[in-house]
Amino acid sequence: MNIRHATPDDLDTLSMIESTCFSPEEAASREKLQSRLNVFPNHFWIFEINGKAIGFVNGMVVNSQTFTDDWFNDANLHDENGEWQAVFGLNVLPEYRCNGYAEKLMEALADTARREKRKGCILTCKEHLVRYYEKRGYRNMGLSDSTLGGATWYNMVLTF
Repeated sequence: MNIRHATPDDLDTLSMIESTCFSPEEAASREKLQSRLNVFPNHFWIFEINGKAIGFVNGMVVNSQTFTDDWFNDANLHDENGEWQAVFGLNVLPEYRCNGYAEKLMEALADTARREKRKGCILTCKEHLVRYYEKRGYRNMGLSDSTLGGATWYNMVLTF
C-alpha cells in the first residue's frame, strides 16, 4: 500500500476512478481534473495497492468554511495560503471499499492540512454519509448551498 501525490501522468486513471465513483452529473470531467492537477497538484492523494491506483482524494485550499459550487468549476480559486483544506471528492473503486482505504486517504489529507497549519478540513456529503464523517471528527453544519448534480448536500467541518 502506498499513498502519494498525483502527477499529470495519472490523469486518465483519476478520470476513470472519478467517473466510476460519482454519477455523470456529479463527476468532475477529465478537463476539470486536469485543471485541478495543474493548479493544486499537492492536494491530490492517490492510494495504490501493488502499484495500482484504487482511489484518490483531492480538493483546493480556501479561506471560507462554507462550500461554494464555484470552487468545483474554477481551480484558480485555490489559495495555497488559505485557512481550510476543502475536499472535492473521496473516491475508492467499488471492489476495494470497506477496507479502510478511504479513511487512510482522509488521514493523509488531514495530516497534510495540519502540517500546513490550516484551521481544518471542509467537505460536503450526502445524508447517508453524514454519520461516516461524524465518526471521523467532522461536525455536521447543516444543509449546503451546493446544488452539484442536483443533489442535496450537507456541510461538514473538521476543526484542528
